[in-house]
Amino acid sequence: MKKFNIGFIGCGFAAHLHAQAYSRVPGYHANLYAACSDDEEQTKTFVEKFGFEKAYGSVEQMLSDSNVDIIDIIVPPIAHLGLIKQAMDNGKHVICEKPLNGYFGNGNDDKVIMYKQVCEELDDLKQFLIGRKEQLFYAENYIYAPSVIKIKEIIETTGEKFLLLKGEEAHSGSHAPHAALWSMNGGGCLIRQGCHPLSALLYLKQAEAKRRKEDISVTSVLCDASQVTLRLPSDERGSILSNPVDVEDWSETIVTFSDGTKAVISSGDMIVGGVRNSIEAYTSNGCYEGKIAPNDAFMCYHTDASKLSNVYMTEKVETKAGWQYVFLREEEMRGYVGELENFLHCVDTGEKPESGFEIASETMKVLYASYASAATNQRFSLE
Repeated sequence: MKKFNIGFIGCGFAAHLHAQAYSRVPGYHANLYAACSDDEEQTKTFVEKFGFEKAYGSVEQMLSDSNVDIIDIIVPPIAHLGLIKQAMDNGKHVICEKPLNGYFGNGNDDKVIMYKQVCEELDDLKQFLIGRKEQLFYAENYIYAPSVIKIKEIIETTGEKFLLLKGEEAHSGSHAPHAALWSMNGGGCLIRQGCHPLSALLYLKQAEAKRRKEDISVTSVLCDASQVTLRLPSDERGSILSNPVDVEDWSETIVTFSDGTKAVISSGDMIVGGVRNSIEAYTSNGCYEGKIAPNDAFMCYHTDASKLSNVYMTEKVETKAGWQYVFLREEEMRGYVGELENFLHCVDTGEKPESGFEIASETMKVLYASYASAATNQRFSLE
């Protein structure tokens, strides 16, 4: 069994999902070798929980360790591009969490300028990657979710055309302070949550195009993004965690493809009841609904939530009382295991991943075109 030493940069919530998923990847030994973060205590706790061999005090120390094969970057997106280049210049393959890059200024800045700057950074990274032996993997787990894989299989078998694609990710908001700031995240719920279904829909549309030998691209977007909880009094916020400063807490984007078909992406930081992750696809002969979360594979009813305090149900659920949609095999159903299996296979064989720079780049361009559309109150062209 081929062994790879994994180094984590970042030890927060998403890092826990990755660490758990690595242990379930078949065919490879993903050795949780080293970790580091800006929080020394958080790093120590993370390393002890998952049995890492080393805890480093800095990124530089980890990257200088020749035993590290792959760097898994799981930090706020403002740091992504710099860490990608730094890791690759030290001979490491890189797995980078979403979103790949962004504009990290003020949320009131000109959104068209944001779009242009993001595109320039993507062009620069594309040039940086040319001819390198190290690979860049874009950690978009939706692409590897079993429901998305099945839709792709069906469309490749039937050869049909997607007429309408729909995707959603929404929940009650992030408790992390940086989630409220454009300067740290490059946007709000659209870039933090909408990026997931968007990448999956773009991936499915490209699978269709390849099967039909067609050249299909995004030509324009029409978006509305705003703060719908802005005027909600503090005593009426209820279970909503988000408290945005200069980012949106709701968005709706309509994507138009060059073949005239459509995709709709919904995101929100003001939806209670747990995380909503879904993908829908419609052709002239079929309807496909991928309900990643919640799903009813296992449901639980309990009257006393206190007795379930140490039982994990699902992310972001506000109470464990009453009926619950319990998330079984979350790392598999959300695509994390399939994602990491594909990445390790590509490091081993030199093959290209299903989720790499190309899908990451297209996702970022559509996201910032969406922001430009919302700011100008008109359709924004990518042509």
